Amino acid sequence: MSPTTTRRAVLLGGAAALAAAATSSLTVPRALAAPASGEVFTLGVASGDPTPDGVVLWTRLARDPREPDGGMIEGAVDVDWQIADDERFTRVRAAGRARTGPQDGYAVHVEPRGLPAGGTFFYRFGALGRISPVGVTRTAPARGLAPLTIAFASCAMYEHGYFTAYRHLAEEQPDVVLFLGDYIYEEAAGTYRAPSGNPRSYETPEPRDLAGYRTRYAYHHADADLQAAHAAAPWISVFDDHEVSNNWAGDVPETPDPGFVARRAAAFRAWYENMPVRAAQRPRGSSIQCYRRLSWGDTATFHMLDTRQYRDDQACGDTYPSDCAALTDPRRTLTGGAQERWLVDGFHRSRARWDVLGQQVFFSALDLVPGPPRGFNPDAWDGYAAERDRIVAAWQQARVRNAVVLSGDIHTQYVADVKARSGDPSSPVVGTELVSSSITSGGDGADTPAEVTEALAENPHIRFGSDRRGYLTARFEADVMRTAVRVVDRVSTPGAPVRTAAAFTVADRSPGLRPA
Repeated sequence: MSPTTTRRAVLLGGAAALAAAATSSLTVPRALAAPASGEVFTLGVASGDPTPDGVVLWTRLARDPREPDGGMIEGAVDVDWQIADDERFTRVRAAGRARTGPQDGYAVHVEPRGLPAGGTFFYRFGALGRISPVGVTRTAPARGLAPLTIAFASCAMYEHGYFTAYRHLAEEQPDVVLFLGDYIYEEAAGTYRAPSGNPRSYETPEPRDLAGYRTRYAYHHADADLQAAHAAAPWISVFDDHEVSNNWAGDVPETPDPGFVARRAAAFRAWYENMPVRAAQRPRGSSIQCYRRLSWGDTATFHMLDTRQYRDDQACGDTYPSDCAALTDPRRTLTGGAQERWLVDGFHRSRARWDVLGQQVFFSALDLVPGPPRGFNPDAWDGYAAERDRIVAAWQQARVRNAVVLSGDIHTQYVADVKARSGDPSSPVVGTELVSSSITSGGDGADTPAEVTEALAENPHIRFGSDRRGYLTARFEADVMRTAVRVVDRVSTPGAPVRTAAAFTVADRSPGLRPA
């Protein structure tokens, strides 16, 4: 690295210039280079799903992100890629060529293997006479208790504000980013209004086919703040409801739609095309293998869940809030039987210091109604309470050393102690839940609005709450987990600073949050 070039500059804006200075070492297909004009890497680069010997590298070509097929007029395009030990690419570890085209939405997924475990690498792409920005990625350690820093987030409604939180997340330089759902939103432009207003617009109707979903992702990927977050670290991503449509459950849409299964197939394909996930996550029609498990040496095992594709329809008519007998019906499932068995088996097999459930919806009990009446969100785990209790019991029976649940969806930051029996406040603390609010969804928000204050009073196992936008960080060490709630005070205008609203620790083998 030169004296005038910092790693932060590479991540947050200097990447394109740095890459342009080193184009001579990247092969550009001669037959395609001559007619090329204009930038084609307008959607940035990304990496994901790190293993001890490899990672996924991603990009998607587009001259104009808002045009069908990104304004690409070519058929098949060859895309070169490199991964190196240094940002000037003088020590290239692996290189190759991939082909993409309109059938792929001009997306590229590359899975280089044979990389050293626990390493930091730089990567880039070249196509049509152009070269991409440089991204930073990492492989997981094969073993050992190396400290691990993650950031995790959810819910990025483009129309509700600017992605300032993504920029700050990139500046944290985490080892891994977890995204827990609602990467895009599917409502027609202007129909979902934030209290603080909608400072920008999708300018498109509600997507129902592949072209529509591809365009929605292009709006997000073209954002410079999101590009910085993707370029800063590998992501581990799962989807929630808005990548398809609001509050869908299995084959059941929120409102009757005879074309829903075909719509879901298009949405799954667009999600795969636009996320740095492996070929194992390529959908087959209207089905996709989203749940999966990744490890970071002996420090952490990530059990990434799918809480949409296999769930029973929401109870109580999906009324928010509600209370009905079906909420505690033991036959009802959020994960489906096969995924629940997979998760329980993972608990028994894990030897990690920290077992982390990366999933979409609020896990702990959350009574939303003050006083003696009760009211719950049937779209969250409260709508499938018996299965939740089975999972908590399973990690205790498996002697999971430290259980941590990461959640999103509800646009509110919550930090909670997980109880052995969710309906019994006197039962022991057996785990931790960390909930990220949103990147933008809900607009500017407030620190402690009335609904958060009431929730904290009604649910003493919830130790902190805030309605600001942002993300959480967690650092996993051999003897402690340290977490910080990171918030921005506004998203209605760009550039708000980030601050720590709260910080907690959890000691090894001593469940229970302690203020830091």
